Amino acid sequence: MERRAFLKVTGTVGAGLVLGFRLPDRHGVLPFAPNAWLKIDPDGTVTITVDKSEMGEGNHTALAMIVAEELDADWSKVKVGPVPENPAGWSRRMSTGGSTSVRTSWNILRKAGATARAMLIAAGAREWGVEPGACSTENGVVSHTGTSHRLTYGQLAEKAAAIPVPPNPTLKDPKDFRLLGKRTHRLDTPLKVNGTAQFGIDVRVPGMLIASIERAPVFGGTVKSFDPTRAKALPGVRQVVQLDGTTWLGSGAWGVGATSGVAVVADTYWQAVEGRRALQIAWDDGPNASLGDVPATLAGLASQAGVQARKDGDATAALASAAKKIDAVYTVPFLHHATMEPMNCTAHVRADECEVWAPTQNQTRAQEVAAEAAGLPKEKVRIHTTLLGGGFGRRLESDFVAEAVHLSKAVNAPVKVIWSREDDTKHGFYRPATYNRLAAGLDAQNKPVAWLHHIVAPPILLKFGPLQGGIDRTLIDGAADIPYAFPNVFVDQVAADLAAIPLGFWRSVGASQNAFVVESFVDELAVAAGRDPYEFRRELLQSKPRHLRTLELAATKAGWGTPLPAGRARGIAIAEWEPTTCAEVAEVSVAPDGTVRVHRVVCAVDCGAVVNPDTLEAQMQGGVAFGLSAALYGEITIENGRVKQSNFTDYPVLRIPEMPVVEVYTVNSNDALGGIGEPSVPPTAPAVCNAIFAASGKRIRKLPIGKVV
Repeated sequence: MERRAFLKVTGTVGAGLVLGFRLPDRHGVLPFAPNAWLKIDPDGTVTITVDKSEMGEGNHTALAMIVAEELDADWSKVKVGPVPENPAGWSRRMSTGGSTSVRTSWNILRKAGATARAMLIAAGAREWGVEPGACSTENGVVSHTGTSHRLTYGQLAEKAAAIPVPPNPTLKDPKDFRLLGKRTHRLDTPLKVNGTAQFGIDVRVPGMLIASIERAPVFGGTVKSFDPTRAKALPGVRQVVQLDGTTWLGSGAWGVGATSGVAVVADTYWQAVEGRRALQIAWDDGPNASLGDVPATLAGLASQAGVQARKDGDATAALASAAKKIDAVYTVPFLHHATMEPMNCTAHVRADECEVWAPTQNQTRAQEVAAEAAGLPKEKVRIHTTLLGGGFGRRLESDFVAEAVHLSKAVNAPVKVIWSREDDTKHGFYRPATYNRLAAGLDAQNKPVAWLHHIVAPPILLKFGPLQGGIDRTLIDGAADIPYAFPNVFVDQVAADLAAIPLGFWRSVGASQNAFVVESFVDELAVAAGRDPYEFRRELLQSKPRHLRTLELAATKAGWGTPLPAGRARGIAIAEWEPTTCAEVAEVSVAPDGTVRVHRVVCAVDCGAVVNPDTLEAQMQGGVAFGLSAALYGEITIENGRVKQSNFTDYPVLRIPEMPVVEVYTVNSNDALGGIGEPSVPPTAPAVCNAIFAASGKRIRKLPIGKVV
């Protein structure tokens, strides 16, 4: 093979230049790979490469659909290949979160598919001696108009590889889409049904050992001393290794929150757990052993002036002169991600390379952390991305990756670290608790004239360095950008110093807290004004057409204002996960003993163009279930520097019999493309709590809801 044929430029993708190479298959035939995102084999199989993690949200199918649409591929011959193994050599940072997979890949992948289609057409036209403009494509076939000439993509693959790559291929008009916008079966479903799908916890490599780690019970605690004798005497136990989180986790900000511990490495998981139980460890609890009663700490800071996040007009003066004033305090707790698959990672460190098998949302950071822990350049670390049994932001962190790499290096063998459910609950990266003081004013005509929101919370972004302008944008998301037309608005934030508590991004991040606070208080304002909560919102959203039509669709489909069965009431809420808007109407009943039952949730969403309606519906339903779990039950409490909760027994999630009917409706929209992973979470809690008020007259200002008493 000639050197020039081996190495070739495959085009500019995103912000970088992608270099690729093509090797002949075992029959000596080159696949057609015009760019880094796809290849077509001689048998017509289209393999699409995506650089995002699949954690149950269906993004691999959605991203493949985008390429296949512009390619005019035969969907039955489309498959998704493995996620690239070298994030450092990829065209953009590899990370999956924030509902960004589709919207950040839309243009890139459309161009990738259109490029390949143009080259296939050119190859067909050259074969028949006709103009490319006289050819068309459909379902993996190039045809010549007016003749019977037809060649499949597989038949043209080798010839297309010789065509120059067009720099600006023509994209389809959306009205000509044949696949996008249609319900499409997910590509990963058969693998999950037949059991061949590989999650991180399924990984097996030759010579692999299993590790279980006893971590310091107090945030920031360290190992004072330990005796491994009893553990080492147990069958299957190979080694006992001390982990020092201050030195081995990595110097980057993502490592904040690591604790020290002792790992037992054994032949099987159960042997590792038994060895761990036999350890005798003395802990140095450190300075955080008295940490507790965070709600009181936040409330105590509320008297401090905050950093201004938004100021329209003079809200303080407008409130002082208002005909009617209302105020309230809302609080939300720390929350755990509670993924079904606990944290785990497998690593094999050799003298000159490191392999990592991980269910990670953040391949780039995982590679950086693994390289530092292994003492190798990033390019010598390969990240094999498995399927994820849930992420919700927890797997953006790479602490579990660093553990596996460190232990593999220490024992000179491949090691899989498996966290127990208790490990996962007690040593997570938690959504911040917040304290919110609100005030609003109405004029003599019951029109809103002032809105003030004072937020006290520990900032997530502080672990990345000093806050820009003193503001953590994640804590004000959904608060500083409220869509309602209040003439005078003031929002500020006090950053609480609770650095000992590891914080992380939780599904919908700050919008999950602030939608509950804002939408509940808007309901209070509507009641004070003597207005229907839905009509009150409509009036204040006239300058926000995307919000307005989403709200109206939800209310219409829910039958807002129509009679309900005895004992039931409705609540409504809307929130934005930029630019997607989502409105929900919840039907709720409250039993005499205070038990809350959510019977129905009607969800309307405007995310712009819809890739796969089936995935959109599933994501909205899943977000409602996730939001309900948090609203009804979710709470992480801290006592003596320790997380009190340990498992689903005291950190429950929604059970199947509790799941309401969830109806999903999509706004027909040509507005900016948005994501769908986060948007249905934020409106869930306020819609439910507003319905509780309508049913019982009791306002919920503190989560979780528990029983209404």
